[in-house]
Amino acid sequence: MIEFYLDERSGLSPYLQLVRQVRQALRLGLVREGDQLPTVKEVVARLAINPNTVLKAYRELEHEGLVAARPGVGTFVTATLAGASLAAHEPLRQDLRRWLAKARLAGLDEESIEALFMTTFRSAAQQDIA
Repeated sequence: MIEFYLDERSGLSPYLQLVRQVRQALRLGLVREGDQLPTVKEVVARLAINPNTVLKAYRELEHEGLVAARPGVGTFVTATLAGASLAAHEPLRQDLRRWLAKARLAGLDEESIEALFMTTFRSAAQQDIA
């Protein structure tokens, strides 16, 4: 089951963070069709956020056709975003873990690692466009 978290530094509203985390879990095959998302009550207790925030996120996911609410039962995944490339994820994840270990050994803190990754990612994306 997915475990939500909130990142106050992300610049995204809490409901969008929840939506993004479900989408990412679907892309990575961490949640599959038929899986139940945590109940609103569970998310509220874990994150100490307003129930309407969770409901808004779940409604958006439902509007996108990714989940369906079953009154009195819960919210269930109805679609996946995982592509055929799912098999390639584990070797890439291992490479990324090694890279992260090298970055930490080089003395980079979490914020510096994130900044380096994101600027490199965006730069590479721009080169792909050009």
